[in-house]
Amino acid sequence: MKASDAIYQVLSNAGIPLTTKEITKRILAADLWSTEGKTPEATISATLSSDLKEHGIASRFIHTGPSQYGLNPQYKSNIEISLPKTLEINVGETIKVFGGKTLSFTDAAEHVLRTFANNKPMHYQAITEKALELKLLSTKGLTPEATMYAQIITEIERKKRRGDQPRFVMHGKGMVGLVIWEPEGLAGMIENHNRAVRKQLLKNILAMPAVEFEKLIARLLTELGFEDVTVTPYSGDKGIDVRGTLVVGESIRTRMAVQVKKWKNNVQTPTVQQVRGSLSTHDQGLIITTSDFSKGAITEANLPDKVPVALMNGERLVELLVENNIGISRTSHDLIEIGESETTP
Repeated sequence: MKASDAIYQVLSNAGIPLTTKEITKRILAADLWSTEGKTPEATISATLSSDLKEHGIASRFIHTGPSQYGLNPQYKSNIEISLPKTLEINVGETIKVFGGKTLSFTDAAEHVLRTFANNKPMHYQAITEKALELKLLSTKGLTPEATMYAQIITEIERKKRRGDQPRFVMHGKGMVGLVIWEPEGLAGMIENHNRAVRKQLLKNILAMPAVEFEKLIARLLTELGFEDVTVTPYSGDKGIDVRGTLVVGESIRTRMAVQVKKWKNNVQTPTVQQVRGSLSTHDQGLIITTSDFSKGAITEANLPDKVPVALMNGERLVELLVENNIGISRTSHDLIEIGESETTP
């Protein structure tokens, strides 16, 4: 693939402008383009500059800031080169396996690696090709291998942000392996430590005064993209503790009425009914608890003929707090390894 096509593919997948450094990083990680030069970022930058100079307003690219480029919204290509966005991947792209069961791209990648890789890394394209060969992959996308790569990277980054142990490890140049193949020791120690921290974080939350817990939830909602987040007064709130507006993109705004439950016992059906009854016109409901929900509560929350009420249990609450660096701090250490150089025998 030419450098310009690789740039276009990466920017199409991102959906937002990127710096030349980030564009280069993603191109090389996805093995979309290779060069023998020692300064690939400079080559990518020169490619973009040349394309803009040659084609002007007809270029596929636009200059959006210092060393930053995006896709030209006025450009119309005769050949559609696009990668699914994350939401579309999660919702629409599935892999069909035995018995009609469906798996995500990442679950399918794990299946292929466990079955065919012999405990050795495989290129993400080879993983996808194996899925296609076995007729496991069901997708309308033109670039299923890129979808596979994006899903694996996204899951790794998400689990790291949450302090969880990823199941995949990237070995460079598009090669993917499973963490369970890696030597035990340091990784296991880190995971055990993080698990203990998450458990302690939940204990700390349970020990909070109710008012502080509501403020904590308000802060989390703000980090998650809510606007106009307010903690309601105790009188006349109809059981609603926090209100805010969930903003998706620039045009979708959903008013959310949130009830928080700092409980050890599971939330039951009547609580869901109470929250639904407290909703004003155009409101959506959300219950956040430090415990969990009964089967009846889950069923009630998702009744097809009633306003849905979203549910967030204690495990998910802790995950989101960790992911957004609330109540925790992160410590990084450098792990050195012998590199390939004149010192290598």
